[in-house]
Amino acid sequence: MGKGKLQKFAENKTFACLVQPQADEVMNADDPLKGRWNSDVFCSRLGGVASPITVELGCGKGEYTIDLATRIPSHNYIGVDIKGARLWRGAKTATESGMKNVAFLRTRIEFINSLFAPDEIDEIWVTFCDPQPKKPNKRLTSPAFLDRYRKFLKKGGTVHLKTDSQDLHEYTLEVVKQQGLELLFATNDLYGHRDASGHIDSDYLAAHPELFEVQTHYEKMFLSQGMPITYLAFRLV
Repeated sequence: MGKGKLQKFAENKTFACLVQPQADEVMNADDPLKGRWNSDVFCSRLGGVASPITVELGCGKGEYTIDLATRIPSHNYIGVDIKGARLWRGAKTATESGMKNVAFLRTRIEFINSLFAPDEIDEIWVTFCDPQPKKPNKRLTSPAFLDRYRKFLKKGGTVHLKTDSQDLHEYTLEVVKQQGLELLFATNDLYGHRDASGHIDSDYLAAHPELFEVQTHYEKMFLSQGMPITYLAFRLV
């Protein structure tokens, strides 16, 4: 392991906004923070207030989590990823900026039900996750993962998927159809809805400027290569 990673892992332990439960602690048991993220993390640790919570799954370096939290300070945000070296960037930015509505969680998403309680989360974002082309059951929008989300997402809560993978996009549309979920919006070319002058041809997208203005490292890279970005949103019931 490189010296840089070791330094990041050491610094991660100093960030109040970063929660790092051990795998054996959450594999078969509930974490003490389950149901207490607002009170114990956002209020007690960070000095913020109890607010609706949005979770970003597979947040990487946390660009989306940080930017959304900056734009909508009335909500609390949790970025989830298993890679500590990536989370370091987001946690460091949030700490240095004094952000009180941003937290990060280092864990496998398979263990997510040990960390969030029923009705604790209002909204889920999945941004540029691994499309798992050979392992559909591992896709973060597979029926198995949707069943996990149902256990902590508020009734009628929204799930957003933003990805460069047309395959994952189409797969998720089929899952939404098969499960009879309410599709709010879907496009296989998000930026095709905005012209050079900035006009957006969709009322739904016009109401969500963050879809265009918040971009991850990977999104910027894909756009520079001329790859279309897909997006869809649905209510999980």
